[in-house]
Amino acid sequence: MRIIFIRHGDPDYQNDSLTKKGIREAKLLSQRVAAWKDITDIYCSPLGRAKETASYSLNALNREAVIYPWLQEFAYRIDDPVTGRHGVPWDFMPQYWTQIDEMFDRNDWKKTEIYRSNPELIPAYDDVCRNLDSLLEKYGYKREHHYYATAHTQAPDKPETTLVFFCHLGITCVMLSHLLGISPVLLFHGFYLAPTSVTILAAEERIPGKAFFRTQVMGDTRHLHDGGEPVSAAGYFTEPFSE
Repeated sequence: MRIIFIRHGDPDYQNDSLTKKGIREAKLLSQRVAAWKDITDIYCSPLGRAKETASYSLNALNREAVIYPWLQEFAYRIDDPVTGRHGVPWDFMPQYWTQIDEMFDRNDWKKTEIYRSNPELIPAYDDVCRNLDSLLEKYGYKREHHYYATAHTQAPDKPETTLVFFCHLGITCVMLSHLLGISPVLLFHGFYLAPTSVTILAAEERIPGKAFFRTQVMGDTRHLHDGGEPVSAAGYFTEPFSE
């Protein structure tokens, strides 16, 4: 199985849509996605910027996406203890979060005061993980502690199951943290997924019936490079490298 996460294009957050740049990015992305002939199913966030991004690829493929509410951005707001900002539960100052050892642990981050300050946040994280596992189980991948048991046998004459998700930076980090067994705090603060970037995981089944997802590509923007479109810095705090 392959899982492909795609972040929405350059956002107009006020109107929950794409900027003109974001539209250009989504159109370039659609040319790349159109070459993926063996997509099994496509899923999408209910938010406008994700649906607008997906629309160009869906038109190119003549496909439809299934909309899931749990794929919306993970925007359970907290009060930043350094800046006082009331907003998304990441983008903390390094002098704050790096001093809290629990932030680095895949389980103990849930015990920190800041993440428990919004009583909806931890249950929402757990709900996303349950929904993701429930979806993967439909394709024959059942969660067994930190790996997936599968009775799935890939027929040689059939393409590998490929699931594509059009969603957001934060929620992608949440799902990656669950699949890879990593604290989401490290993903929130240590990795950047540019608008329309492509992240690909594949299930490795080195022992029959026991699978673990491994990242092949993270935050790839080759379609922007090939199309002469600069990488957007939306959600980033320095200038993205451009070749």
